[in-house]
Amino acid sequence: MNHYTIGQLPRCYALVPAAGVGARSGADRPKQYVPLAGQAMMAHTLDALERVEALVATLVVLSPDDDQYAAALPQHGEGERRWIARCGGASRAETVANGLQELVARGAQPQDWVLVHDAARCLLRPEWVEQLIAACADDEVGGLLALPLADTLKDADQNRVRATLDRSGKWAAQTPQMFRLGLLRPALAAAGAAVTDEASAIEALGHRPLLVAAPLENFKLTWPADFALAERLLRTR
Repeated sequence: MNHYTIGQLPRCYALVPAAGVGARSGADRPKQYVPLAGQAMMAHTLDALERVEALVATLVVLSPDDDQYAAALPQHGEGERRWIARCGGASRAETVANGLQELVARGAQPQDWVLVHDAARCLLRPEWVEQLIAACADDEVGGLLALPLADTLKDADQNRVRATLDRSGKWAAQTPQMFRLGLLRPALAAAGAAVTDEASAIEALGHRPLLVAAPLENFKLTWPADFALAERLLRTR
């Protein structure tokens, strides 16, 4: 059972796990520091989050041995609404869990909302975050930005089609994913390191997160071609 403080309005925090190396990107550095449209990729992510007035603060969770953040993002040092913690773990789930502990240490309460967002979704727009917050504010569980799938889905085996899957009711999960601190912490602890997003951990407890439609533009930069596309989009905004 979660115990929330009666009468206290929940606050909203963003948490950006940025302890990974982005091996699939083909870059010569962790992908969050790859330059895009004049600044490090993660700088675009943080710029968008900082324009969301409903967020009390954004916590960036780095690897303990990260030595690139200060040089790559000099304008995004520790501040009143921007916090940095060097407590990243070996997996995304561990990094987020450690970040949640840091939020608790900084005064976050069980009833507060945490919006976990991928550093590599750098085309985020503040209005999408605001839509998610508005949709989930009175929800018992919380939810996430996601994209309803339009393409035909193929199940494959060694690059050969094994079956065509029914795409009806299928969504591609995005971030931010917004859940109460008091629910997300035990969910991640129970799910373990293999869980790939926060919603999966919440689902494993028997809950049904809310899906809030977001555009394809909110994609995660993963492969080399993604960086060229993001560069073009950022420069034409």
